[in-house]
Amino acid sequence: VVDDSALMRKLISDMLNSSENIEVIGTATNGQDLLNKLKIMQPNVITLDIEMPVMNGIETLKAMKELKKDIPVIVFSSVSKREVNYTVDCLYLGAFDFILKPERTFDIPKLKDGLIKKINAAYNQRQHKKINVISKDNIISQKEAESIDRNNIEAVVIGASTGGPKALYRVITNFPEDMNVPIFVVQHMPVGFTKAFADRLNDNSNMQVKEAEDGETYKAGKVYLAPGGYHMEVNFNNRIKLTTDPPIWGVRPAVDKLFISASKIFNSHIVSAVLTGMGKDGAKGTEAIKDNGGVTIAEDESTCVIYGMPKSAFETGKVDIVLPIDRIS
Repeated sequence: VVDDSALMRKLISDMLNSSENIEVIGTATNGQDLLNKLKIMQPNVITLDIEMPVMNGIETLKAMKELKKDIPVIVFSSVSKREVNYTVDCLYLGAFDFILKPERTFDIPKLKDGLIKKINAAYNQRQHKKINVISKDNIISQKEAESIDRNNIEAVVIGASTGGPKALYRVITNFPEDMNVPIFVVQHMPVGFTKAFADRLNDNSNMQVKEAEDGETYKAGKVYLAPGGYHMEVNFNNRIKLTTDPPIWGVRPAVDKLFISASKIFNSHIVSAVLTGMGKDGAKGTEAIKDNGGVTIAEDESTCVIYGMPKSAFETGKVDIVLPIDRIS
């Protein structure tokens, strides 16, 4: 547990130690203190505050990368504009996930279930990454994939969750400027973070990337990212619809909501891709895309941070192409 506040270190440690399968083996006051302790300690997961003296969270992740310390890191963030941008940087640098730090310390216990869930996911991903033994008989060959009529495609939809920011960065920044279709993206993120993520993608992409707005007319050659807290759908009048309908699978925005709405508009003229993430979101949407004649892609287990969403999509039997992240764009 890495935090410059002694109170936060105690609160987080006590909370985690109360879980029967988690033991806090050490704490650190900043990134440099952590690096010193990693010479003698071997934690399975690290929780990391962003704003700290001596060495902050971003500097710590960069240092860990250079030292090849491949330990999953869960970042603690606030919704201040600066920390939101820092959090996006941390995810790009390889942080496993992040969790919002309450503004008041007495609200910390409310974090417990979410944080423990993320720690277990990080641990399981690192310790028990299984080889995919599912039959891939229904997957079309690379030759067949290359024979798909690109002129027949009118839209692309992409969904991701845990590990998604880095995966989406690798896909979207590799799209050429002349992608003559609209691209719609759902990344599970809380309110306040999607704008910073869209801006980061936009600054590094050939295409224009923006956070979607309710009622705006979508255009070919642009990437639209669903804002945190809103489902994103596409309408028959070439407009984007944002709603606060109930969460699906516990999330809003949901990949299924986008995929199913897009399958009704574009029918067989659409490509979908389900990238890394926990849970089942995107599986029903993949079925809808395939049943309407579209082309469906799932990220291969070998490059997923969490092989949950792509696995659920694959198990529907409606995935056409399975590819590692670097080949999806």
